[in-house]
Amino acid sequence: MINKLFPFLLWFQDYNKEKLSADVIAGITVAMVLIPQSMAYAQLAGLPAYYGLYAAFLPPMVASLFGSSRQLATGPVAVVSLMSAASLEPLATAGGPEFIAYSIILALTVGCFQLFLGVFKLGLVVNLLSHPVVNGFTNAAAIVIASSQFSKLFGVYVDKAPHHYQTIINVCKSAIHYTHLPTLGLGILAITIMATLKKVNPKIPNVLVAVAVTILISKFTGFNNDQLVSLENISDTKVVQTLHAFNGDVNKIKELGTLRANLNNQLKEITSDAKEHDIHIASEQQLDVEHDLALINAKIDKTKGAAHIKRENLRLIHFFTDKNTKGTPIFYTEATLPETLETDGAKWRLKISNKPLNLESLKMIGAGAVVGDIPKGLKVGIPKAPANTSYFGAFIQLLPFAVIISLLGFMEAIAIAKSMAAKTGQKLDPNQELIGQGLANIIGSFGQSYAVSGSFSRSAVNLQANAATGVSSVVTSIMVAITLLFLTPLLFHLPQSVLAAVIMMAVIGLINTSGFVHAWKAKRSEGIISVIAFLSTLYFAPHLEEGIMVGVGLTFALFIYKHLRPRVALLSMSKDDTLRDAVTAGLKECDHIAVVRFDGSLIFTNATYLEDKVLQYIAEKPDLMHVLIASKGINDIDASGEDAISILIDTVRGSGRKISFCGLKEEVIAVMERTHLIDKLGRENVYINTRGALESIYKQIHSKGDCNECPLKNYMPAQIRG
Repeated sequence: MINKLFPFLLWFQDYNKEKLSADVIAGITVAMVLIPQSMAYAQLAGLPAYYGLYAAFLPPMVASLFGSSRQLATGPVAVVSLMSAASLEPLATAGGPEFIAYSIILALTVGCFQLFLGVFKLGLVVNLLSHPVVNGFTNAAAIVIASSQFSKLFGVYVDKAPHHYQTIINVCKSAIHYTHLPTLGLGILAITIMATLKKVNPKIPNVLVAVAVTILISKFTGFNNDQLVSLENISDTKVVQTLHAFNGDVNKIKELGTLRANLNNQLKEITSDAKEHDIHIASEQQLDVEHDLALINAKIDKTKGAAHIKRENLRLIHFFTDKNTKGTPIFYTEATLPETLETDGAKWRLKISNKPLNLESLKMIGAGAVVGDIPKGLKVGIPKAPANTSYFGAFIQLLPFAVIISLLGFMEAIAIAKSMAAKTGQKLDPNQELIGQGLANIIGSFGQSYAVSGSFSRSAVNLQANAATGVSSVVTSIMVAITLLFLTPLLFHLPQSVLAAVIMMAVIGLINTSGFVHAWKAKRSEGIISVIAFLSTLYFAPHLEEGIMVGVGLTFALFIYKHLRPRVALLSMSKDDTLRDAVTAGLKECDHIAVVRFDGSLIFTNATYLEDKVLQYIAEKPDLMHVLIASKGINDIDASGEDAISILIDTVRGSGRKISFCGLKEEVIAVMERTHLIDKLGRENVYINTRGALESIYKQIHSKGDCNECPLKNYMPAQIRG
């Protein structure tokens, strides 16, 4: 029981200096990969880069302490990061305080659901996501994740469109005219370094090398040249007016959003009070509030559209400055640029997002974008609820998203853990792993972490570095803590395009086209579902959960269809002296004996299907004398199935024919005995196996001289064949 509650105690059985040394080296190696990756994934999740470091601090250590895998590296991962951003996009503005609060509460919700599944040993629920669906989703998600980094790679900025493919089209259009070549160059350099080192020696921390090289280049070449200026330093009055108007739109959206939240809370109160008061009065109040909500939503959409146009126009403007200016320069547009002015050759742009602009401190981008300032220190405390929302309200609101993220994240983690356990021979407990992942997300949320899961790339690094126990993950967490406390200034000059390159290289491993071929070969229907899940995820992106729901829906529809129409085969003798499906194998059938095989549980969904098929065979074979139901494939039977068999017995016997069963399983016989159906059928008509049944039936019919040309003749012993 102690080992169950504290599985990390098992690490220290036969633990020695050699294992400790290997764990420390592995932990440091994983941290070198984790630190830049976590910052990149945080931005993918719609958060400031340094929140990735918060997510890389507590979760790796907690997951290893309470999980069952000793090499699984937990932390920020690409798919969960993107799903987190997509889930929260309708609720708050990416990067804002409310969005951050929702992200942390989402991690807490994911952790609670995973812990619940683990404690009550419900890990099998992950089987709701079939492998074809996951394969289609993962491949599509990899493409979405990689393409979502194009804007940072090219150094352009566009607003997100309703669909991801629309956003990418806008990025490509902008990149044609506004690509920042140094930004693109550093991104390509990082990709080249990582790809080359990975090919030369996989043990070299290629991500760390790429990050270190590009940081040095960025710092000593003046790659980043941002300046903070006031509105007075912009010479174009039209731009100044647009900036004021943009701030007005953003502030109006915020005010309307607050009003909408208040009305939503009011609507909840009316709905909950409807049972205690006059329901008609409550209905009238509800209609009034819903009307006001519809008006506010329309105003928000209209204002967002206006703000979007202004933001896009401002982003497309290039500013120029005087080459000889000392101090803070004046920024001119093409319309206001003096003819005699000699510019510094740079094309400056306004840094503008979804937030209100500080008109006294506008950021002008003169070159490439970098990570910038990262707050020092660890953030540990109780997660804050979003504004105008209670903890419980946020929890309930996020639960549907959390369920999908929990299942998908755990499926990724357990797949990685199983592959490593196969190499190390370690015993793996899926439910214990759920507990570890759940506690990692719960405790991580108290350290400002967003939702995390097991990482394939970092787990592979951990395994390659010969990590013996979860001590390696503890060392990784310590290294991240040291970075947050002392080393954050070193990351100031890290180019954003390099973080984009890190993500793109990481998700390449998620692309697995062979999975489609495998699913198609195994079963064509599952191959089709895998392709549909892939295309749906691409279309609905960034709302990836909708692609999963389409795949899961199709899987359940196929599952139900199979139970409604299970496989029923008419058997006959094949060349290898075995009974096979006569239709599939093209075999001659016996005119007097029908051997009918039923594959599946005989339950309410298909109870009448067996009877329909037998009646079909009787209609097709007027000389049929005996029906043998080969029941080895019947695993279960319910009341509807038992009733269907009773009717089938009456129907066949009523037509002057005989019926018998063979290969019945114990649980099916038990049901037939409890309902006395076995007495109605007659115990003499129940055979242990097909051969014994056919020997008896053939002997009865052969005695009448009717089966000399029967294709089942060779299946009989010589003395019966005559």
